[in-house]
Amino acid sequence: MFTKLAAITTTPAGLRCLAPLYDAGAQLWIAPKMEPTAQALGLTYQTYDTSLAEYLKDAWNSYDGFVFCLASGAVIRLISPLLTNKTSDPAIIVVDPSSQFVISLCGGHQGGGDRLTRRISQILGAQPVVTGAANALGLPAIDTLGEPFGWVKGSGDWLGVSSAIAHQQPVQILQEAGSELWQKHLPAGHSFQFNFPEFEDRESQPKPQARVWISPTQRTFAPNSELPRVQWHPRVLWIGVGCERGTDEALIAQAIESTCRQHHLAIESVAGIATLDLKADELGLLKYVEKRNWPLRCFEAKTLAVIQVPTPSDVVNQEVGTQSVAEAAAIVAAGGEANCLRVKKQVVKQTGMKGAVTVAIAQAKHEYTGRIGKLCLVGTGPGSLNQITPAAKAAITDADVVIGYALYVSLIRPLLRPGQIIEGLPITQERQRAERAIELAKQGLTVAVISSGDCGIYGMAGLVLEQLRADNWDGKTPAVQVLPGVSALQSAASRVGAPLMHDFCAISLSNLLTPWEVIQRRLRSAAEGDFIVALYNPKSQTRQDQIVFARDVFLQHRSAETPVALARSLYRPDEQITLTNLGDMLKHPIDMLTTVIIGNRSSRNYQGWFITPRGYLSDLAE
Repeated sequence: MFTKLAAITTTPAGLRCLAPLYDAGAQLWIAPKMEPTAQALGLTYQTYDTSLAEYLKDAWNSYDGFVFCLASGAVIRLISPLLTNKTSDPAIIVVDPSSQFVISLCGGHQGGGDRLTRRISQILGAQPVVTGAANALGLPAIDTLGEPFGWVKGSGDWLGVSSAIAHQQPVQILQEAGSELWQKHLPAGHSFQFNFPEFEDRESQPKPQARVWISPTQRTFAPNSELPRVQWHPRVLWIGVGCERGTDEALIAQAIESTCRQHHLAIESVAGIATLDLKADELGLLKYVEKRNWPLRCFEAKTLAVIQVPTPSDVVNQEVGTQSVAEAAAIVAAGGEANCLRVKKQVVKQTGMKGAVTVAIAQAKHEYTGRIGKLCLVGTGPGSLNQITPAAKAAITDADVVIGYALYVSLIRPLLRPGQIIEGLPITQERQRAERAIELAKQGLTVAVISSGDCGIYGMAGLVLEQLRADNWDGKTPAVQVLPGVSALQSAASRVGAPLMHDFCAISLSNLLTPWEVIQRRLRSAAEGDFIVALYNPKSQTRQDQIVFARDVFLQHRSAETPVALARSLYRPDEQITLTNLGDMLKHPIDMLTTVIIGNRSSRNYQGWFITPRGYLSDLAE
């Protein structure tokens, strides 16, 4: 959302406060007198030679958002003359010099300020201050509801509907198209009314005080209506176009727009144009889609020829090898499902304009978002929020969807925001989580897939990438970003001392994805090689013997006094740390949430601390 972000301050303390935003892509603007401080911090910056008020006047329309580390009153006075309309004004954020609070001052909803505030608060480790009424109710703001799905805002009384929601009055939702995911993740006690066909007791509903249409249909609302109404337009309509060579752009535009008007379809709901590949260089068509910023999808004749259409043409078939261009192309672009054609082909000609245009319209099941989806594979560390990296926190907060094991989702719940799609799945459904995340990313959503510890160490990163490879992923779409976390073995080591100071390895005892014979061979090799070993997934209700086998293998090569750490639920309220030894380790509770660290021959338990010498002063024979 924020391709250009300016961070502004006038003091050295403010510059130090905003410095982390430079790494996050913000442009730092400072007065010339601040240059020595910026240089000392190694920051790239830009200076304004005029007053700050004059600079803001010139830069106001050049940025999506401004982040100030100034007194909020000063910021208000600076921006007041520049504010025009909340639909176009940039987001305004204020950070206090101690980095304790990040305030969404202006442009919270449509400017994206609330979302930006949460992102910056995670980067700075600060408390976000968001004052919108929808946020207090745990609801998505109605005027930004459709943005993750690429919906386009239509007409209506947006202030009136927002007011009804803020006052918790019943608001009727009439959704005829587009993703319904948002409906499934509303807080309990919300005031939205959904009129599903299976809802039989409609008479018992209180009378709605506002109405929201989510539809490709263009509705005209009566002015000054007592019931405020608004409409969102999901981009689900694919326009199939056939035309004579050299047809005027104006005729193409007229044909498409007049057809939409005649059938009461919103031009805002158009996903794109579809046609025959022979028309890929049609100049009028190319100019029109460029002006509209619509995608143009071109299909081979053999692809279109197999589509059943209501009005086939032998003449067209003889000319281009398919009995339909407009209808067939619209159907294929919309997903090829039966009965998706909403408007049969219409032939449009106009005196004084060159050429002829054939138009048909089909409706897709899923909307076109206009975005490349993204998978953020996030490691959340051991479980405590203060152990999650700022980059990982920002990725979770900013994602449209968060997917993970239900327990791990509950641990990061304070990072979640109203309007996000949250899907917590059982512990045994790792592959289903990966497939679900990829499915949603392919729809153009940004999906955070969370794993405890580091996502690349027995986490979800490998499964997601493996599934992408199986799907013949091109390496680019959807985009993938891997964000590391503090691994379980690092967390366990930090709680007991310094057990990992020499060569070590990690072995999972779970045989769900690895044959037990392979695990046995790795255990023997690690024990014989005198590696310090971290054991993951050591024991479950149905798998009791693997940890016994591991203990016995290590006893063949190491003393029974070898220190062993048992670390469970690290950095969580029910944390349990036990420092024992190889001979006694099975006398203590061990389960799937336990990480086991077994020392090597030089490891020692000293005064309750697990220490492995670095090796330089070891008394072991080389």
